[in-house]
Amino acid sequence: MPTWNSYLEQHQPRFLDELLAFLSIPSISAISANAGDVQRAAEWVATRVTAAGMEHVQILPTGGHPVVYADWLHAPGKPTVMIYGHFDVQPVDPLDLWTKPPFEPYVHDDKVFARGASDDKGNMLVPILAVEALLKATGALPVNLKFFFEGQEEIGSPQLGEFVPKYTDLLACDMVLSSDGGQWSATEPIILVGLRGGCGVQIDVKAARADLHSGMYGGVVQNPIHALATLIASMHGPDGTVTVAGFYDEVVALSEQDRERIARVPYDESAEIESLEVPALFGEAGYTPRERAWARPTLEVNGIWGGFQNEGVKTVLPSEAHAKITCRLVVDQNPSRIVELLQAHVASHTPPGVTVSVIPLPFRAYPYLVPEDEPGNAAVREVLVELYGKEPYDVRSGGSIPVCSLFQRHLGAYTASFAFGLDDEDIHSPNEFFRLASFRKGQSAYCTLLERLGR
Repeated sequence: MPTWNSYLEQHQPRFLDELLAFLSIPSISAISANAGDVQRAAEWVATRVTAAGMEHVQILPTGGHPVVYADWLHAPGKPTVMIYGHFDVQPVDPLDLWTKPPFEPYVHDDKVFARGASDDKGNMLVPILAVEALLKATGALPVNLKFFFEGQEEIGSPQLGEFVPKYTDLLACDMVLSSDGGQWSATEPIILVGLRGGCGVQIDVKAARADLHSGMYGGVVQNPIHALATLIASMHGPDGTVTVAGFYDEVVALSEQDRERIARVPYDESAEIESLEVPALFGEAGYTPRERAWARPTLEVNGIWGGFQNEGVKTVLPSEAHAKITCRLVVDQNPSRIVELLQAHVASHTPPGVTVSVIPLPFRAYPYLVPEDEPGNAAVREVLVELYGKEPYDVRSGGSIPVCSLFQRHLGAYTASFAFGLDDEDIHSPNEFFRLASFRKGQSAYCTLLERLGR
């Protein structure tokens, strides 16, 4: 048994206490009132990686929420690996659906419950503990190692697009391991081969100078909500196809091999419908639900508001209406170009009687696809086969981790996902949790993987 394994076993009670302390910090990056808590989480992480034995620990400003950097570079001739994760978390609403307060973590049935437990504080702490075990038990690491932990992933990493190119020398590495992710199930591993990119806009529709009496002005003044509804309806065809001119121009079509790989991953449409409690699935014709979720672009209205919304009746013709729209993008779509196409579409489809502005949102991520022969994923595959006793599924994610495409574009380094969250752990939802079995398994898995990369 490796000496690091004994170290891990001996220190599990302390590691759990540290996880609970980390989870108690309400580091919600989307809420400005919590900016100090995000900073406090960064300080906690910096202190913890220092205690683990890392060097040159820095909290670096970005113009928004900070990042934490550290390194250990004493393995000449060995590759340089950077481990990525994020210490910010999602907002907690609806609060009344939580069994206990979201930042008062507790353990039940060998699971830890709290906001950020699985996404990503529990998963992010795992490689820190693994590195500590390797350094304390063996006195060295098998590779040169860097940590890059950010505090703004849950809001789309808006400042990192400028930050990463500025720090390419500091961040230079051969490959990246991401602690933000998971496995297919407790017994089935995955290799993450792709992420969708994204962008977004807010549409603001304005008519009169103030809300008007709907009896006196209805039929005389354009209703901004009607105009907004017309604009939104103009963006899709009946089958869900996006009708914004040029939207699909740069999309790389799925190959037969791509479709075969996606089809090999288990999927039960009836079970999905039942689980989601929807009458049927819906989307772009000619593609399976999994293909649409993983490898086709989308345009979704995330929120819409305007006019009177309280109890009772108020016969008002509202003066303005608003909507937030985000798009998920695939290779080779450019998020800046898609924003331009959305602005042009709105300009050419605006009904008479209103003025409309389209404001880009700070969500900008390029799509990301890993080559089949990328060596980092090959090493991850070997370790996962040892750990689970079976070949992993090759999967894509419908979501986005913006920094992966930044690392690839500016550092020339691909990111291999190596994390242990599971789909049922209610990330972004009330009562989020992380299995402590995964917490423990991940620590030894990281030690094994780093040793494999060192060979």
